[in-house]
Amino acid sequence: MVSSFDILGIDPDADDAEIDRAYRQRVKEVHPDHGGSASEFQRVRTAYERLKADGETPVYDAENVDDPNHRHPKSRVEYLNYEVLDDYGWSLSDEDLFEKAATTQLDVVDYGRFLVRPHESLLEAAENRGFAWPFACRGGACANCAVAVITGELAMPVNHILPSEMSDRGIRLSCNGMPMTETMQVVYNLKHLPELDDLQLPPRPFEQACARE
Repeated sequence: MVSSFDILGIDPDADDAEIDRAYRQRVKEVHPDHGGSASEFQRVRTAYERLKADGETPVYDAENVDDPNHRHPKSRVEYLNYEVLDDYGWSLSDEDLFEKAATTQLDVVDYGRFLVRPHESLLEAAENRGFAWPFACRGGACANCAVAVITGELAMPVNHILPSEMSDRGIRLSCNGMPMTETMQVVYNLKHLPELDDLQLPPRPFEQACARE
């Protein structure tokens, strides 16, 4: 049986800092946007959670966050995958978009809710709950991680790519976006939005090779 240490590629006597570093490296390697798969991403995430649960640092409990000393509040985010809009004839401009999503049998990858803890970016929160949302640079220099904020506020400390007209439409970067309201509704996976084509980083060589096979 493969151990959690083997999955992260570390020794059994690794400390918390080594576990964290290994996890950050492994999730980048196995992320679907970087040539990996959603199942492998979840496998790495589960291994990390098990190791943290056995150590001194507890796994984050999304339902029991209460730290009023943090600047950013905990936020309950309702999310929807942009990729399913075409399947149902929906549009980002639909006022009842999330009402329709809530009454449709969608997979948890495509629609659901999770809590974002204080000082956790939206992308980090999604990954920490086991989801593989798109990303590339993690530095606000590409639009691979873009989301559409339908309701709520998402602070974006760094943005080197989105023009003002897109920001005015509620387009934000999830890699550094910090929820500023107690509730939010966001549509993720906007890499499929035509207007963002020229603002995305191209696939890495490995991904290009896979696409040709």
